[in-house]
Amino acid sequence: MFTRLLSALILPFVFSASCLAQYATEFRGHSDKVHSVAVSPDGKTLATAGFDGTVKLWDIASGKNTLTLGGPIGHTGPVYCVAFHPQGKMLASSSLDKTIKIWSLPDGKLLQDIKQGLTDIIDQIAFSPDGKQLASGSADKTVRLWNPADGKEIKNLGAHAGSVYAIAYGFDGKFLASGGADNTVKIWDVAGMKEVKSIKAQEMAVTGLVFTPDGKSVLSVGLDKFLRVLDVNSGKETKKIGPTEDDLYGIAWSRDGKTLATIGYAGWIHTWDLNSGKSTFQFKLKSPAYCIAFLADGKAVVTGLDNQLAVITPLTAAK
Repeated sequence: MFTRLLSALILPFVFSASCLAQYATEFRGHSDKVHSVAVSPDGKTLATAGFDGTVKLWDIASGKNTLTLGGPIGHTGPVYCVAFHPQGKMLASSSLDKTIKIWSLPDGKLLQDIKQGLTDIIDQIAFSPDGKQLASGSADKTVRLWNPADGKEIKNLGAHAGSVYAIAYGFDGKFLASGGADNTVKIWDVAGMKEVKSIKAQEMAVTGLVFTPDGKSVLSVGLDKFLRVLDVNSGKETKKIGPTEDDLYGIAWSRDGKTLATIGYAGWIHTWDLNSGKSTFQFKLKSPAYCIAFLADGKAVVTGLDNQLAVITPLTAAK
């Protein structure tokens, strides 16, 4: 993404079981910034994408690195995104090297090495809820659908006017949202494989997207520091929350769809009440951050940081 020119810092590994510590768990092993994190469907494994060109898997309970995907068959450039297949038996990764790789789990065998048609950084990837598609957003401005079973392109849906930084499926898989450097969110009909809405969503680049659990709205965050609620049917903004303290980079729902969290580059974690538009939890990390995901129980979030770490922060941590 736009983070490609930023430098990394180095901090030592620390593990603490205290909910009042800076972090509950720190995952140290990358030698460059951690740009993407994902939690496995069974909630036991964390995947991290590093700008050191590797993908690492971790046991969440112990904090131990269980598998590193790299070397001769790995990416040859910074890894921008990781995504678990809904069944947990595959992991996808995307990179500056203009490829998407699909790995089998738990053995780490390379199943697919997708290169065709991709001409720039693949910033974001996401599996459909049924696992039959993989969507990608790229700096080549395109939004594409892939068949993870054979690695072939299903459809090049279309393009933004700038790099595509964010991709998200609705909970039921009927719609796909994309957003990017053109400040625009596009809504795509997955079955019809066509664009149905183009919404000028932010005043600056769109960096993160999720659908509401009922599928009626898309939530977008961006470098303009605002969280916005966009109606899928009308394409209109129905709520504008912010500005927050810093540029927003990531957004995520808890698995039960009850808690929404965002992360900003300056390290601010927030959870939000969409009805009131107010923050219900705030915590400042010690490093710039790029991404956020919930642990399976919804009681903590994991973030990827500029200081080469991925960290777990309980939502009961000191503010």
